[in-house]
Amino acid sequence: MLYWAAMGGPYTHGHHRSVLASHARRTAANSAAYLLPRLMPGMDLLDVGCGPGTITVDLAELVAPGAVVGVDAAPAAVAEADALRARRGLANVSFRVGDVYALSMDDGSFDVVHAHQVLQHLPNPVGALVEMRRVLRPGGILAVRDSDYGGFVWAPDTPELDAWNSLYHRITARNGAQANAGRYLLGWVRQAGFVDPVATSSTWTFADQDSRGWWGESWAERVEHSAFAEHALAYGLADRAELARIAAGWRRWATSPDGFFAAVHAEVLARRG
Repeated sequence: MLYWAAMGGPYTHGHHRSVLASHARRTAANSAAYLLPRLMPGMDLLDVGCGPGTITVDLAELVAPGAVVGVDAAPAAVAEADALRARRGLANVSFRVGDVYALSMDDGSFDVVHAHQVLQHLPNPVGALVEMRRVLRPGGILAVRDSDYGGFVWAPDTPELDAWNSLYHRITARNGAQANAGRYLLGWVRQAGFVDPVATSSTWTFADQDSRGWWGESWAERVEHSAFAEHALAYGLADRAELARIAAGWRRWATSPDGFFAAVHAEVLARRG
């Protein structure tokens, strides 16, 4: 079964437990720091592609009593996000299933639209940005952040990680998505009609025993068991033996005391004129 999203194409990562566990580690502090200085209490905010809602609920606390809505194409992710909302006891945030190309909100509904790691999975990122612009109020803030797999670096040299990165690019290309989305964010935002864009970058770095172990095992499991594996097999880009070889390489990298991995992300803040 290939994982399709309401966004119009296959979702490379799918919703395997390893993927959801990775998404659940994201917070506003480690994934949206570039946006936080622009937030104020009372702002209404839309979080597109909210996943399990861990970033969304943090943002909701920062803009309360402003209303926050989280939207995701996956019903399971929305249910998980709503359960988190209930545990955190937040009254100013709600979650719903939705399509980034056809948001069910009126024009000019929000002061902020945030999308973390969303555009890289879309066959038409500019079209999605145009829809995000529609629901922003004049002068409202767009905040988008996406990784750039072509800019990832690691040590020691590990042939299996080279093979993983190459395979990831080939799978996303078949899915109509852009693995190197980060470098294109600024241009996409400008094409969608936003003004005053400011581009920055940041990294997630895995270079100690705990973070290496988590990152390496997460990707080892994803390579063999998530939608990543299903896509690779369905497209004839790898067989089970090759996926097992890549997973073993991830686990070997994770045990190296010299292991280092930096995942680069681009971020853009812009306004609706």
